[in-house]
Amino acid sequence: MARIAGINVPPQKHAVVALTSIYGIGRTTALKICDASGVKPDAKIKDLSESEIEIIRGEVGKYTVEGDLRRTLSMN
Repeated sequence: MARIAGINVPPQKHAVVALTSIYGIGRTTALKICDASGVKPDAKIKDLSESEIEIIRGEVGKYTVEGDLRRTLSMN
């Protein structure tokens, strides 16, 4: 099971849909991440290699997601 931004993303879903399970990433951002990492949006997470998942982790790291985003929103 792939773990991105501290979240276990569903392995049976397409990359663009699986990325939306991360708090702070919607459909548009997921498409941008797929384009920037060179991963096809319709590729399933279970079919991606470890190096492709690592590239996706790097791209997701450029955004404020999960705990940091929740903390920022609660402080505002």
